Amino acid sequence: MIADLKNNLSRHLTRVRRGGTLVVLDRNTPIARIVPYDHGDTARGAAAAGDRIAELARDGVVSPGDPQGLTRWLDDHPPIKRPKGAPSAVQALLDMRRESTR
Repeated sequence: MIADLKNNLSRHLTRVRRGGTLVVLDRNTPIARIVPYDHGDTARGAAAAGDRIAELARDGVVSPGDPQGLTRWLDDHPPIKRPKGAPSAVQALLDMRRESTR
C-alpha cells in the first residue's frame, strides 16, 4: 500500500478531499489513517495541541524552554554580519538554484 500511496498520492488525496478516509498499510498492517482536514473551530485545535504538549511535559518527553538561557546563548552567539555589498542569503540561494538548472 505504501508504494501505491507514493505512486498515486494525488489521486488518493483527491479522494480524501472529497470526504473519504484512507488507511495506510505496511505489509497488511495498518500504520496510519489519512482523513479530511476539519476546518472547524481552530481554537479547539489549539486547545487540543496545548493539552497534548502538557501531556508530553508530564511524561517528561518535552520540557519548557528557558528564556534566560536563550538570551545568554544569543548574547554569546551574535548574528554574523555579511560583508558590505554581499548578496543576501536569499539572493545567494536563488542564484545557486538558477545556476544548477543550467
